[in-house]
Amino acid sequence: MRNPSEQHKVITFGIPSYNAEKDLDRCVLSILEGSSFAPDIEVVIVDDGSSDGTAAKADEWEASYPGIVRAVHQENGGHGIAVLSGLREARGTYYKVVDSDDWLDGAALSAMLSILRGFEERDCRVDLFISNYVYEKVHEGKRNVVSYRTVLPRKKVFGWDDIGHFRPDQNLLMHSLCYRTEVLREANLPMPPHTFYVDNIYAYVPLPLCRTLYYADIDLYRYFIGREGQSVNEATMVKRLDQQFRITRIMMNAYHLHRDVESARLRSYMEGYFAMMLAICSVFSKLSDDPEADGWLTDLWSELKEYDERMYRHARYGVIGLFTNLPSRAGEKTTIGLYRLASKIFKFN
Repeated sequence: MRNPSEQHKVITFGIPSYNAEKDLDRCVLSILEGSSFAPDIEVVIVDDGSSDGTAAKADEWEASYPGIVRAVHQENGGHGIAVLSGLREARGTYYKVVDSDDWLDGAALSAMLSILRGFEERDCRVDLFISNYVYEKVHEGKRNVVSYRTVLPRKKVFGWDDIGHFRPDQNLLMHSLCYRTEVLREANLPMPPHTFYVDNIYAYVPLPLCRTLYYADIDLYRYFIGREGQSVNEATMVKRLDQQFRITRIMMNAYHLHRDVESARLRSYMEGYFAMMLAICSVFSKLSDDPEADGWLTDLWSELKEYDERMYRHARYGVIGLFTNLPSRAGEKTTIGLYRLASKIFKFN
């Protein structure tokens, strides 16, 4: 039997891991068991300068499954740098990020691998594989599935001109995406160190480089939500508002959407995603007690207007922009109320 380290890898799963000692085993095991310990997959655990037992666990997994699991150790650089380290090390045709406190569904993973192997056997180039993800609110015993069956064709390779209209709660997030590795490398992702919310860059910047797509209606990614201090926790987002602004600026400067994005439907989707990022900046500026928050927001809108007035008009005067920037104190309370209502309906934090 061929040594697993010499086997062609259809996919690399990158696991950015920081102080993940308690969660890492579940994450890694979900991939190994879901793939039936297949030698044509690899798992790259990136220990991002952890101070607990993460490094030792990563080394144990590599020793137990040589050629399938690899451990990479680095100084702490933050989530984005760990994602890029996994990408740099990847030998698979495809690359998927699985955060260390999340996991993959076994049956869905088996289905995904069958599809990807079929692409390889037929020499069919697919730049982006999309699947559903599930918010797992373990402490509440609840879950919420985010599905794309209403907006994406199924059981066929397609292009951006074939997509439908995405609702705000249907944005393509890191959890739903699996890129062809070379496309992702070509994107040269501008991931800042020591910054949260870089998954938005990952889910936005490479899209125009993806020419061929495939959607599998499977609930693959299980996104653990509800942990205290989690990046999408409301209090944490308020505390890290400066990082939200940093990420939004990077996304703004990535494209002049009407000039740089050829497909009208992809452009419309990206405009909606970017408008949502600005809406988050607007809402959390209102929730913040930082006296500088309003100034940050004013500056960002001014920069956007100067950078690209069409993008500015769409983000500021579209439905989302209008309802998240209502004037006066009463308007501010209405904006916050609408955000809290949306949070309850769509269960995104």
